[in-house]
Amino acid sequence: MNRLSITDLPLAGLKRIERQRLGDARGFLSRLFCAEELGAAGWNKPIVQINHSYTAGRGTVRGMHFQYPPHAEMKLVSCIRGEVWDVAVDIRAGSKTFLRWHAESLSADNGRALLIPQGFAHGFQALTDDAELLYCHSAAYDAAAEGALNPKDPMLAISWPHQIGKLLLRDSQHPMLNEEFAGVAL
Repeated sequence: MNRLSITDLPLAGLKRIERQRLGDARGFLSRLFCAEELGAAGWNKPIVQINHSYTAGRGTVRGMHFQYPPHAEMKLVSCIRGEVWDVAVDIRAGSKTFLRWHAESLSADNGRALLIPQGFAHGFQALTDDAELLYCHSAAYDAAAEGALNPKDPMLAISWPHQIGKLLLRDSQHPMLNEEFAGVAL
């Protein structure tokens, strides 16, 4: 019996995961990860790192982060408290959807997750105060392989739902893209 509903999104490899909740008077149980079901969606690596983030204020933006090969990673992003607007940008060299983005509302209430393949930058905006995310990663973080896009980059033209509130100085100082950016070769 499948407990995860997997939907293809407009960018190849990007998937919306919806979890079936089994509930009764006590509450509910939902499956966060299933290698067999997610394998059919393209998750073909072990989980090597799980991160938990907390964002205090509505409007805060985190991102747009990625790792260069050979440390490129897949991510399964889930919101376990509050709500976020989760954004993935295709940065795969030669992709038909290069520099296009897609966003999904993830919340503790809707139980959705975003499966983000290698070659995508990722970030989010908190739609509520006190938003918490869990990230499953297929590769361990490597500071030397870290890359990022500027969340305010006009070439990306991300339509953030709210005015950007807090933005880490580090994230605001990522350079803007130019025609020389060819993407990430996987």
